[in-house]
Parts: sequence; C-alpha cells; structure tokens
Amino acid sequence: MAAFTDAPAASSVPSRARLWWEIAIILALSLGRSAVYSVLSLIKALTRAPLGDQQTSLNPGAAPSAVWDVIDQFLAAIFAFAPVALAVYFLWEPARSGFSKIGLTFEKFGRNLGSGALLVLVIGVPGLALYAVGRELGITVQVDASPIDSSWWTVPLLLLAALRAGLLEEVIMVGYLFDRLRLLGWNTWTIILSTAVLRGSYHAYQGFGPLVGNMAMGVVFGWVYSRWGRVMPLVVAHVLIDIIAFVGYPLAAAWWPGVFGPPQ
Repeated sequence: MAAFTDAPAASSVPSRARLWWEIAIILALSLGRSAVYSVLSLIKALTRAPLGDQQTSLNPGAAPSAVWDVIDQFLAAIFAFAPVALAVYFLWEPARSGFSKIGLTFEKFGRNLGSGALLVLVIGVPGLALYAVGRELGITVQVDASPIDSSWWTVPLLLLAALRAGLLEEVIMVGYLFDRLRLLGWNTWTIILSTAVLRGSYHAYQGFGPLVGNMAMGVVFGWVYSRWGRVMPLVVAHVLIDIIAFVGYPLAAAWWPGVFGPPQ
C-alpha cells in the first residue's frame, strides 16, 4: 500500500511537462498506439457487416514449414518488451529500483501466485461469460485466440505472448501510469477509471463485449493495486488468463462451436 500512497520527495519529482512527455512517449510506443488502431478497427468493422458475423485473431499462426515466420514472431515478442523496460527505467530512483517501486519483484512470490489465481476467478470467469453473451447478442466478433497445431514451437510462442501481454499491460497501465498520474495530482479513482477506459479501448477491435469486460478488469486491477501496491499479482493473473485463453480456446471452440467457433 505504501508504494502507492507515499508522497515522493520534492527533489525527485519531474516537471509536469516532462511527465506528460514521458506518458505520451510510452503510450505512443505501446498501448496508446494499440488503442488508436483498435478503435479504428472497430469503426471499420461496424461499417462492413454485423459484428457477430466477423472474426479476428489474437495470435496468427505459422505454417509448420515457415521457420522464418516463427523467428519473426519470436523477435517481435522480444522487442515488445522494450516499452516495459523503458517504463521501469523512467520509474527508477537513486535509492530505489523501478521494479521495487511498483512491486514487480519475486518477494513473497507464493502469495503473489495465490492472489493472482484468485483474480483469475474474479475476472476470467465473468469475462468469458461476457464474451459468450456478446457473441449471442451479435455485438462481439469471433476471436480466434490461438491456432494450436503439432509444431513444437506453438505452445512456447503462446506462452511468450501471454507473458508479453501481462507485463506490457500491467506494468504500463497500472504500475507506470498510476505513479505518473498521481504525481500530476490525479486522485485514485480518476486514475483507476481513466486507465480502465484506456484498457478497454485497445481491446475494442474484438467488439463491445471484450471492450466492456476489459474496462471492468481495469477497474478491479486498479483498485487492487491501490490497496496492495504491488503489480506482480496482476501480472500473474493476466498471464494465467491469457494462457487459459490461448491454449484452452480450441477446446471451447470444439465443445461450444456455436459460441466460440468461426462464423457460419
């Protein structure tokens, strides 16, 4: 809790102009850019056909013979960690690392793992239900989460994608932005709600169900961070949710093709 509520020393506070430039750079390199393209994708989708008849993919697959495609995906995932490193760098202080400042450490990892698993139940199950309802109402596109095949690299690439998403979203959306917006004088609930809207916006390409669901996730995760002052449980929860979605989705598509299968 102290990590979020303690007031920083005046000498360590960047100017307001520098803070806004920092935020703009971080978001332009990562989730802000994704939000712009995602909203545009939703607008274009609304002009083409009913959302329920459309399809999108989270992790495009690679053909079993396309070794260079696999290498490209691996390198893209690795380079996607750069904005996370930049955000942690900006948070660094002379006497305190950026990792410890936002609670991205392996201290009490067992407790963090248990807390993350609990958040999966709180967020993951209702999110899946919201997606199913959105599909039934025709306001959510069919999301092809992961093309599972027999290639040995498929699951490792999906696990790397889950880790990338968990770190990218929770470190930047929660750890970094909460710290920077607090320095700008924003109160806790203004930060929680504004970052939740941004979180929902870069999922807009999936339709209105995931947009609302991810906004709710942002509210819950933001509130939890404001109470615990540690981002690690959020990263654990996010990674677990994505692993379940990426690897478990083909099973759901096989069991409930009318909801999770491709449009007919």
